[in-house]
Parts: sequence; C-alpha cells; structure tokens
Amino acid sequence: MRILFTGGSGKAGRHVVPYLMEQGHQVLNVDLEPLDYPGVDNRIADITDAGQMYDVMQSYANLAELEPGNGMPAFDAVVHFAAIPRILIRSDNETFRVNTIGTYNVIDAALKAGVRKVIFASSETAYGICFADGEMKPQYIPMDETHPTVPHDSYAMSKVCNEATARSFQARTGADVYGLRINNVIEPDEYARIFPDFIDDPDQRRRNIFAYIDARDLGQMVARCLETDGLGYEVFNVANDDHSVDRTTAELIAHYYADVPKTREMGENETFFANNKARDMLGFAPEHSWRDYVDPVRK
Repeated sequence: MRILFTGGSGKAGRHVVPYLMEQGHQVLNVDLEPLDYPGVDNRIADITDAGQMYDVMQSYANLAELEPGNGMPAFDAVVHFAAIPRILIRSDNETFRVNTIGTYNVIDAALKAGVRKVIFASSETAYGICFADGEMKPQYIPMDETHPTVPHDSYAMSKVCNEATARSFQARTGADVYGLRINNVIEPDEYARIFPDFIDDPDQRRRNIFAYIDARDLGQMVARCLETDGLGYEVFNVANDDHSVDRTTAELIAHYYADVPKTREMGENETFFANNKARDMLGFAPEHSWRDYVDPVRK
C-alpha cells in the first residue's frame, strides 16, 4: 500500500514506519522533522495548516513517481500519529489546539482526497486515569473499549474529541476509520533501562494501569488495521498481553483494585487494559513481552 503517515519521526512512529516498510508498504512520513530511515520518504509539513495537509495528501512522494507519466498516484491509507504527545510540554490550550485541529485537518484532507482507510492514534489517557489529579481507579477491570472516557486534562480531552471527530467523518463518508487507544509505548532499548525499577516499585505503573505496548507490536497493530476492511468506525485498546510489573493479577488487584468490580476472571498475568477486541476483530497477536528482555528478580 501507498501510505501517508503523520508523526513518523516520533517515539512510536520511528518504529511503526520501519515495520510497515518491512511488510512491503511504501511510506511517506509527514512530520516537522524527517525520519532518517532507508527508503522512507519525508515531507516537512504542519498538521495544523489545512492547506499543507491538502497539498501533501495529493502530492508525489518522491521523484521516482514522476517517471511512469501516469499522473499523481493516490494514497491507499493514512496513518495519523502526529500530535503533542502529552501534557506539560506545551501550554494546555496549545496542546488541545494542535491535537484537535491537526486531526480534523488530516482526516478531512484524506477523505476528500478519496482515501478510504484512516487509522489514527487515540490514547490510554482517554479513560481519565493516566493524568488524573491524584489517584483515579478504573470503574471496572479489565478495562475494555466500553469503559467511560472522562478525561480531566487537555491532552486526553483532545484524544476524546478526536474520536468524536473521526466518528463523524466516518458517518458522513462510509470510509473505514479506526482509532487506536495506545497504551504506554515502550521501545526495545527501554526494557533493560527502565523495567528493573518497575519490578521493585510497581507504583510507578499505576497511572498506566500496569500496561504497556511494545513499539514493534504497535507496528503489527497498525498493519492488522491496514489489512482489515469493512469495519466502519471502531476504536481499539492497544496493549501487550501482560502486566508491566512482576506482580500477578491477583496481587495487583489485592493491593490496588480490591474495591474495583471485576467483570470476569482474568489470567495470572493478564493485562487490565483489555486487548481482546483487537485480537478478535483484527487478529492482533503481540509477540514481545518485557520478560523476554529483563530477568524479573525482586530485590
């Protein structure tokens, strides 16, 4: 597929783009900074500028595309990851503005250019737990996609607004528009660097609901979305199968969630950030666990 990918130079994108290219896809990365990866095409553009988004959505990706003489090729899909990635980087209102206007511009330009598959990055923060003032617990566990989304911060608000925007565009056009509620993205080198601390201090992972997503498995998730047609509008939790700490499900429930309703029995190390929907509808099958890279020995 010929794919326009926004935000490919960010923490998640710089792993997802190579994954997609290894699957045989052609990728044009649209970002404020280029991605230095062999074979990827880059275009510097601002997602908050509608004109720039309309332009790149209907443009050549590289000089080689001029050679056939058949006119400008169309994109088969758009993957939209570009955003201010969390609170406390820019002002709150700027974070909200960039993320909401940017998402509107990208999806609008894509669908008006005839693209029929749009995948966009939502976030675990949509559930309101990650950036809560003080401790906020899930209303039930495991948390699936029907769990209420009531965020208290500008970043999470922008993600919930983006889901509403995407759903409205899908309703008008009938295209496939899939949102990914991505949990905390972990790069391969981070396992040895930060996970040993989580073994001894699981409190550090409470705001992420003790979950995580390996950046390479996120690439697989995007690929599964590209391969699956006809779902209309859907949102999916994206997480690995296990907890990010060396505690069992029962231990974590006893210490953190004793007063939280449990909707079903859970596996010994099963994530609270339920990924069953992605497994069932897309065939998502995470391949990486932190236990493959870190020896879980508690001090």
